[in-house]
Amino acid sequence: MALPTGKTMFSVLLFAVLTLCALVFDSANGIGFHRSNLYSRTKSILSPGTYRTLYIKTKVDHFSFTNDDTYMMRYLVADQFWDQKGGPIFFYTGNEGDIAWFCNNTGFMWDIAPKFKAMLVFAEHRYYGTSMPYGAESYKDAQHLGYLTSEQALADYAVLINHMKSTIPGAENSPVVAFGGSYGGMLAAWFRMKYPNVVVGALAASAPIWQFPGETPCEVFYQIVSKDYAMSGPGCADTIRTSWKAITNLGQTDAGRKTLSETFHLCKPLKTTADVNAMKAWLSETWGNLAMVDYPYQASFLEPLPAWPIKVVCSHLVNLTKSSDLHLLSGISTAVGVYYNYTGQAKCFNISQQGTADLGDQGWNFQACSEMVMPLCTDGVHDMFEPQPWDFNAFAKDCKKQFGVVPRPQWIKTQYGGKNITSASNIIFSNGRLDPWSGGGVTTSLSDSLIAIIIEEGAHHLDLRGSNPQDPQSVIKARRQEMGIIKKWVQG
Repeated sequence: MALPTGKTMFSVLLFAVLTLCALVFDSANGIGFHRSNLYSRTKSILSPGTYRTLYIKTKVDHFSFTNDDTYMMRYLVADQFWDQKGGPIFFYTGNEGDIAWFCNNTGFMWDIAPKFKAMLVFAEHRYYGTSMPYGAESYKDAQHLGYLTSEQALADYAVLINHMKSTIPGAENSPVVAFGGSYGGMLAAWFRMKYPNVVVGALAASAPIWQFPGETPCEVFYQIVSKDYAMSGPGCADTIRTSWKAITNLGQTDAGRKTLSETFHLCKPLKTTADVNAMKAWLSETWGNLAMVDYPYQASFLEPLPAWPIKVVCSHLVNLTKSSDLHLLSGISTAVGVYYNYTGQAKCFNISQQGTADLGDQGWNFQACSEMVMPLCTDGVHDMFEPQPWDFNAFAKDCKKQFGVVPRPQWIKTQYGGKNITSASNIIFSNGRLDPWSGGGVTTSLSDSLIAIIIEEGAHHLDLRGSNPQDPQSVIKARRQEMGIIKKWVQG
């Protein structure tokens, strides 16, 4: 997700499990088949099958009787494991990006589908991937973008499930379980809350459904990020905290900005103090992204990374707090290279890029400027960042300028209940202790059927990743618990 901090919208990206995908095209029927290659760099774990790419015509506005516009929503189906005599449907509530990326990035669903004899369905979120309600005009203006909401997306998913149940022989009585990670996890939880007649339960992994005004303090996210670094190497967080002043010192002059550009191997030299501030934002987001993907094995989520990447980062930041500015920042540059150049192939660093192009930053920025107002802030004391207060008025002004809309910070609470959700049932909220988004998640069970699972060594939705020989016991235990709960749901 791209989320706002003060006047800046940081595109701190959420979501699922990264895998590789090889495309095979069936020219006879014109359907694209993708073979999933769920992998770590230490051991390849092949997906057991393929999926079909399908489309459904659905309404652009589900909540009006005066707008008859329709569009083609993409969804992916893998039914090779499915028992037509009552097998469940595992339904991924697509989030802000290309659904093929999520399909190939959610190994847990592929791992357990044969055991449950389940059909897998991955639904693409409107305005992302190829599911564009107004084609090339979809992002033209606020009038065209105005149907990009979580409510409309959930209605898309409910319509799709009802369509499948009415058209696929044997699916009519199949119980449906929603799965999702990050924003997709939020959607999975809200799907069960809003449409309990459609899905029997939901696994909401790393779903910060309480990262909204008045529900979670805005500073929690970056406090968890800082804690991850503090526990990963002696003085690591302190070194990063010290680096901001060093960057400011060098960034005040042309010569200093030239030194910064060369030290950090930037593709585009820093020319102004505004460029220096943009570099700081890039670094802040990089540290946050690393906390999200601090996985126990080599993986490629937002970027190719080593096992426990924060520990590797911190190994380059030892005993630097009292060093000269240039020596300290040389270490910071090497540490940043762990994220952007682990493969050794990058020729320079582009401060306008932080992660995979499969995620839709522009769409998410619009959502953050309308209903998904999720404040983040720092104070520079309880975290390792420069002080950056949350300024809603400045944020709203930027949203109005960029998209022509004014954010509604309380709407999500009104729509989905905020912390008053005990009337809901059959939702698993899983969170990794290392994941900075866990601060806005449900980390304590609210009832016998609103169950919180904590993964001590887990970063961002580690449980949704495919199984790996280097998985810590905490995630193995979490997946086993999740499977047990899901089994009860589908058995009724």
